[in-house]
Parts: sequence; C-alpha cells; structure tokens
Amino acid sequence: MDKQRRILERGTVAVDNGKITSVEKTGEVKGKHKAERVIDARGRIVLPGLICSHTHLYGMLLRGAHLDIDPPTDFSQILQRVWWPMDEAMTTSDAYASALIGCLDFLKTGTTCFADTYSGPNSIHLSLDYIAKAVRQVGIRGILAYEATERHSPEEGVKGIEENVRFIEKVGKEREKKVKGMFSIHASFTVSDQLMKSVRQLADKYETSVTIHASEGLGDLYHNIEKYGKRTVKRLHDVGVLGPDVVLAHCVQLNDDEIDIVRKTGAKVAHNPMSNMLNAVGVAPILKMLKEGIRVGLGNDGYIFDGFENIRTTFLLHKVHHRDPRVMDLQTVLEMATIKGAELYGLEKEIGSLEAGKRADIIVIKPDVLPTPLTPQSVLGHLVNTVDGGDVQTVIVDGEILMENRKVLSVNEEGVNAIAQRAAEKLWERLGVIKPHVEYPRGSSNIIMFDQGKV
Repeated sequence: MDKQRRILERGTVAVDNGKITSVEKTGEVKGKHKAERVIDARGRIVLPGLICSHTHLYGMLLRGAHLDIDPPTDFSQILQRVWWPMDEAMTTSDAYASALIGCLDFLKTGTTCFADTYSGPNSIHLSLDYIAKAVRQVGIRGILAYEATERHSPEEGVKGIEENVRFIEKVGKEREKKVKGMFSIHASFTVSDQLMKSVRQLADKYETSVTIHASEGLGDLYHNIEKYGKRTVKRLHDVGVLGPDVVLAHCVQLNDDEIDIVRKTGAKVAHNPMSNMLNAVGVAPILKMLKEGIRVGLGNDGYIFDGFENIRTTFLLHKVHHRDPRVMDLQTVLEMATIKGAELYGLEKEIGSLEAGKRADIIVIKPDVLPTPLTPQSVLGHLVNTVDGGDVQTVIVDGEILMENRKVLSVNEEGVNAIAQRAAEKLWERLGVIKPHVEYPRGSSNIIMFDQGKV
C-alpha cells in the first residue's frame, strides 16, 4: 500500500524501535540487519494492519440480544427502540467492557486502528478514559470521541463537548502514541447549528478531527429539508462545519450537488456497507464519490468487526447495486481498509502502509484454505475473496507482537469474554430483555444459561 502499490513476492520488513526501517526484496536485505527476532512468514501474506474508519464499540454488548420490542420498520424506529434506550442504560463500566471485547475482536481479525464514538447520556464524564484503558490493555490504536447530541437538552450537548475537550487535552499532555481524541457530533437532526459551530471552533483550536453521521437514513434528510429548507450536507456546509478534517459517516442519501460540496470542502467519508444493509437504509453512492476524488474509508458502525467481511461486502454490494461486475475493483476496496482509512484521520504519514519511517502496524495472514497458488497476481484476489479474519496469524502494533500464531499475548481472552458477558447480562436486564443467568465455572469455558435453555 505504498505510493507505488508494490507487491513483493519474497520480501522482508525490518522493524526497529516501533518503526519500519526497510521494506525490500529478501535478497537485497541480507547482511544489512542483525535481528533480535525473526518471524518466518514464508507462504503467508504480510500487509499493513486494517483500519476501521467508523465504529461504535459499545454495540458489542447488544450482539445476539433478543429485544422484547415491536420490530422497527425503518431506521428512525431502530434508533428509538434499540439504540437510544441502550445509550441511556449504558454505564462507564459497560463502556470499558464493550471496548475491551471490541478491541479483542479487532485484534484477532487484523484491525490495528479504529475510530470510535461512544454515546451514553447517563455516563458521559470520564467515559473516554474507560474506553482508552481497554484500548491500551489490548494494545491496538484508537481514535476516540464522545458523540455530542442535544437529543434531551442543550446541556447534554455541552457535556458531550466538554468530555471530548477534557480527553483531547489529557492525551495531548501524555503524548499518547496509540490513543488519540477527536470530536464527534451525533447527527444534524439531533443538534443545533450553534453546537456544530462550537465543535468547529474547538476542532480548529485543538487541530483534531471531527466526525458526524450524515444522511444515513431518510429521517436525517427529511428533518433538514422540513426545518431548514436544505438537504443535510448543504446545511452542514452553510453552518461552516465541513473541512478536510471532517469525516462524514454513511452519506447514503447524498445527491450529486452534495457530493460536489463534499469534494470542494475536502471532507472525507466513512463507508459502512454491512450496517447500511442491516438497517435497510440504502447504498451510498461511493462510486460517484471515488470518481470525484473524495477519500473514502471503510467502517463497521459497530456491527461486524471482522474487517475482511466488510471488505468483501464492499466489493460485492456495489456490483449488484449497479448491476455491473466491473465496478469496485480489488485494489480500491483494499485501499479503503488501509491507506485511505489512515488518510481520513490525517495519519497517512504514520500508518496505513508498509513503508520505511512508518509505525510498525503489521499483520501476517495464512489462509486456512488456499485452493489456488498464492502469487503476486493472485494475492489481491485472495485477500478479498478467500481470506477472513480467522486467517490472521500474527498482529504487530507499534513494533509490539500482540498476537502470534493465533495466540493473543496482550490480554487473557477468557477473562475479557467473562467481563463482557457479565456487563451484557446486567445491561440486558436493565433494558428489560431476556434475563440470562450467567455462570463461570472455575477452570472451564464460560457457560451461558438463558431462560429458554442452555447455549
């Protein structure tokens, strides 16, 4: 994923003090380095760690939950009946538990950096510290923000902004390498113009990114047309919030004029195909954005954390949507999950590719099933069509080996699962869903017992 998009059939990546010092053909590197440790990657694929451009770690605690609600018929009802009640039930302990299990899932499937926004109106203060603690324990990279919203009151929006300011200042003083802060605005239909202007001013002051959900569902679009007489992106532009440091999540309902605004302002887009499918909101006009030179990264929106599943979905979704098998080529979709993801948050000089001088965020893949030869000509096809997260063997972040031969070295997997399951049990009880009874026998795997029987 360097500027030349090189693929080395027999290559060596040298790492020293957390940085990549060289990426060369193996024959050219002999005698140049005296390594303390050598990882034999013969027969494997070595590439930069994946980057998730938009996620909600706390969504992990809703995985598999049976909600006793009337099935939502559209995205607005999904927010009202599922996500907003969950937001209000969240505690800072839940934020920590969900971040811990989310980061573990990312690590095991090859994602080494992510951008996360947390929402919990009853657990705003210090929430980002709890999430950062989990990120540091697992050892991957995280760009964190609290999702400012005025859904309940203007005061709630102020508290959300204050949490971001507090955290940005804290990690700035600590000169944190792996954890960064940013600003997050929930969506234009839950905030005022004044809140967006305040965030814009603070982002300029702290020189950090801003992310906002934009035109995910039709409700966002209709709200802005009815109240302001403008489409969503036009309103964001007129308020003055857009710029090269802004990442717009989703952008499903954009028309050509709005795409042109995104291009002219230099704003970037986080595409979340699997979440958009789950919520039945539509297909974002990503091909038009790419044609206009808009930078697009790949996110999961808190749904499926295996980056390779999201890569494959992106590759296929736009083909069927446009009824054209030629669109969304292998190289483009892999770039969205690596170097383009880094560009979204201004990190392209640090991560996103294997190049000398960049941080050593590296994953090593060995496909369990490899029906055809692995060659420079076939490797991109295998990464998109053959590989899944379970094929990731080794993960290195900032030069530190966090997983080797599928064994996680940074945290205890069973312990992390237990923390997440206990948190989910209590959260589900508060939400009024099925009440599971969870037992953790000593010296054995976790057993979850539900009212309906054993699982």
